[in-house]
Amino acid sequence: MVKIGFNSPAAPKDGKGALLVSEPDPEIAAADGGESSTGRCLFMLLGLAFILSGLIIGGACLYRFIVPKNRVFHGQMQYLDSNILPDAQETEAPYFLATEDIQFLGSDENVALIDVPVPEFDDADPAVIIHDFELVLTAYLDLKLDNCYVIAMNTSVVLPPRNLVELFLRLATGEYLYRTYLVHENLMVTERIDNVDQLGYFINHLCSGKKTYRLQHRNTLKGIQKRSTENCHRIKHFANNFVVDTLICEP
Repeated sequence: MVKIGFNSPAAPKDGKGALLVSEPDPEIAAADGGESSTGRCLFMLLGLAFILSGLIIGGACLYRFIVPKNRVFHGQMQYLDSNILPDAQETEAPYFLATEDIQFLGSDENVALIDVPVPEFDDADPAVIIHDFELVLTAYLDLKLDNCYVIAMNTSVVLPPRNLVELFLRLATGEYLYRTYLVHENLMVTERIDNVDQLGYFINHLCSGKKTYRLQHRNTLKGIQKRSTENCHRIKHFANNFVVDTLICEP
């Protein structure tokens, strides 16, 4: 019996009867592999860029809406100076206007920074005042003299932080734009402070590089002060529901 075999007409055969399969061109294969690798790198870089941009934008949004900002309040008060006007009860007596901006600083908002602008109808000096409730200190920066003055905080005059916030919230509505009164405060320079680092971060930042002096209330000083030889300046401000006329004198 004779066996007859057939080869597929589409499959070429070499001399030994094996099927011939064309091998890929190594240069073309290398080029295809390089393009695929480059594409994957580009997609990976784009993905990382989107992730990083999302993190940056998300962090900015969290900082904006979660981290508390320092709040600034504007306040105005009308006050009567009974020392200038003998009859303080006159209904037609002129009233003066005190204005200032207050900002609460620190992680617990335990520092009040008060900006006292140049008064329009007064001889008082513009100033920046810091009430540090943690250190119980008050610092005055007289912007006209560029001098700093530091004294123990008068807690009978300066309201606590929460009450100060409530006061300025009411001032923003005009509730306290009425005829209030003026309190006089007489302070004396006692000594020069050479190192302001001991006065805390905020007062140090305010007074660094400036002549800084320690103050004391005149009525607590012993002896007789010769007022005729004193150099005095005044700052009118408020951290309560009345205006304080702080007279600072240097012997």
